[in-house]
Amino acid sequence: MAPELKSDTEKLKRRNYELSVLNAIAEALNREVDLDRSLHTALALVVELFDVQTGWIWLLREATGKPYLAAAQNLPSALSHPPQRMEGSCYCLDTFQAGDLNGAANVNVITCSRLKNLVDGTDGLRYHASVPLYAHDKKMGVLNVASSDWQELSPDDLRLLYTVGDLLSIAVERARLFARSVELGAAEERNRLAREIHDTLAQGLAAITLQLETADILLESGRDAARVRQVVNQALSLTRTSLEEARRSVLDLRAAPLEGRPLAVALQALTEEWSARWGISLNFAVTGGSQPLSVRIEAGLYRMVQEALTNIARHASASNVRIELVTTPEQVYLEIEDDGSGFNPIQIPESSYGLIGLNERVKLLGGKLELQSWPGSGTVLKISIPFLTPASQPAAEVKQ
Repeated sequence: MAPELKSDTEKLKRRNYELSVLNAIAEALNREVDLDRSLHTALALVVELFDVQTGWIWLLREATGKPYLAAAQNLPSALSHPPQRMEGSCYCLDTFQAGDLNGAANVNVITCSRLKNLVDGTDGLRYHASVPLYAHDKKMGVLNVASSDWQELSPDDLRLLYTVGDLLSIAVERARLFARSVELGAAEERNRLAREIHDTLAQGLAAITLQLETADILLESGRDAARVRQVVNQALSLTRTSLEEARRSVLDLRAAPLEGRPLAVALQALTEEWSARWGISLNFAVTGGSQPLSVRIEAGLYRMVQEALTNIARHASASNVRIELVTTPEQVYLEIEDDGSGFNPIQIPESSYGLIGLNERVKLLGGKLELQSWPGSGTVLKISIPFLTPASQPAAEVKQ
């Protein structure tokens, strides 16, 4: 084989190898949004695909910037026992935090300061390759991989390891963003429950107090027992209603809204139960129900339907309700219509926590809420949630 052809063949083999390594790691990272699982999965693949003995990943805490051991694979006993040996700083971390471990040219085999003066339990390790992890110039951490027979890395190996570091950095940033979105969703759910408690339980308790005060006044004035009994019965009725609302709020807080079911199935069960409970005819239609949605969008849409149905039962005096859920590759569209008493959208009171909660849920998902209603003409809610929201588009818009 001619030298030129042999050289081209070797380059092609090398490129195929690099692409297969990057593809395997990228696929593994794309399957995970949990930070711990992402790191351990990727690190196991790095150790296997690069044919090295061990590896570990340092990350910097977002709040303090202090490093911590986020993942490890096949650590030698000298490093894992006692675990305190992997605490604190070291040469590679100091170099990284000083900004001197930046770029593929500086990804190289260096002496591990944690193994200095150690003989037993090192598995022959003395050196490791340190790969800096950055996300948009923000320091994330360091990937270390080690093998007993390493002396130096080729420029191709350096570039490949650096690209693997980029993939890991993106995965770390994505996992952290996902965790923050979950925390935000939990905070929003707590706010919704607070509004609901104020809108239902607090008002119910105030009404009960008023009825009992009325009964007390009637007793003091010597009014007939029948009138007093009537007021007490009203207080008891309000108490039972408030107790039911309290139980429902607690169940909403404790239970996952979909309980592992697809959104369409969960909504079907919700609408059937609601219709039977309130004696209101409800038609539910789904288009594109097999298309997968993110857990965040599914939970948000479920709560929106739940909130809307609660509002209809309390305020609309409706006989018929129609709900339509349409999912396309670009967005999910939800429309909820009732033939109830309606209202003037321009005169929505600030204490209308149901509509406020719906609007906030739509905003959290970057969507748009359109409200159409008029006294005596029923109400239509139109909600659209895009899967990709342009940066220039407002987070949410309410049309009246």
